[in-house]
Amino acid sequence: MKTVQLTKKKGQNWEYVSDNIKLNNPLVLVFGNRHLLEDPSVFKAIKGLFPDGHLVFGSTCGDITSKSVNDESITITAIEFEKSSFLIKTSNILNANSDSFKTGNYLIKQFPSKGLKYVFVVSEGSFINGSQLTKGMNSATANNLLITGALCGDSDRFEKTLASYNESPKQGEIVAIGFYGDSLEITFSIHGGWTPFGPERIVTKSEANVLYELDNMPALDIYKKYLGDKSKELPGAALLYPLNVKTSNEKQSFVRTILNIDESKNTMILAGDIPENSKVQLMMTNVDNIASASEQAARQALNLRENKPQLALLVSCIGRKLVLDQRVEEEIEEVIEVIGKDITISGFYSYGEIAPFHGEISCQLHNQTMTVTLLSE
Repeated sequence: MKTVQLTKKKGQNWEYVSDNIKLNNPLVLVFGNRHLLEDPSVFKAIKGLFPDGHLVFGSTCGDITSKSVNDESITITAIEFEKSSFLIKTSNILNANSDSFKTGNYLIKQFPSKGLKYVFVVSEGSFINGSQLTKGMNSATANNLLITGALCGDSDRFEKTLASYNESPKQGEIVAIGFYGDSLEITFSIHGGWTPFGPERIVTKSEANVLYELDNMPALDIYKKYLGDKSKELPGAALLYPLNVKTSNEKQSFVRTILNIDESKNTMILAGDIPENSKVQLMMTNVDNIASASEQAARQALNLRENKPQLALLVSCIGRKLVLDQRVEEEIEEVIEVIGKDITISGFYSYGEIAPFHGEISCQLHNQTMTVTLLSE
């Protein structure tokens, strides 16, 4: 495996953060600020840098390398696989008669199953139902294929997200990269570092990812009561206080971020489904807990391996980034401390993380977590 990384900050030229070596037929991951990706000259410029490259774009809440976390930038990670191969497929949620489940199902069914070891997904993050997307993907694989990835981001603007394969980034697009090869070794882990607090309440009315009532009372009213003066900063303030969700059909609780609110209907719109009769609690965290959780995810992913990793794909959540603030690079530093400084790191801050629970296979939508996927060939 050979890799090349370069970044372009707003108003500046491309700068290599690795050796500039020649790559053949590379996978080119392009993660960056949505406004910068909308510039039509960007695609042309990157295609010029990697004329035989397979370009996968995704907008972010901050792109990640081993050197830094950048907001107003575009980061390219180009990867040449020497012993294995990859195949890229796309689907779009905006297509007629499509929904999140069907889109995810169709996306994975496009891959030849023979030899398929792993899929990394870069999904639009504005109006997809991440829970249904992952259920659709799992249903296409008999729940036995490792899938990790992310919902694209738009910093804390929540206006629109973009993704694409070999074309200028656009809305609604979901890109999946399937990896093939006997020598491929992929391991992963996921951790949050958030702590539940306050009373546990029952979801008495919800529909898909829209939460109406808790304990037969308007959910938004209850949430605002807990936030106090911070309720004036909604929906942004909600990223600091996600919900811990327990359901009867899941072994482990999961976290849901509130992406938006509807004052007219007194409802909260979450990043994924929140089933009726599930139990929820508010959650909170601090910088040390987030950094510790990232270190734990990296250590678990590394402990599962036989060979040294060559590439680390990191997906963290915008809510974690807001908590970390000026210390945002600390959770990345914790991962590097575990896996080693010579590993190529690519990733971004997202609106949702796609991965199984640790020790399981079927992928799920998560919020407020760090997902570490380690690859070698």
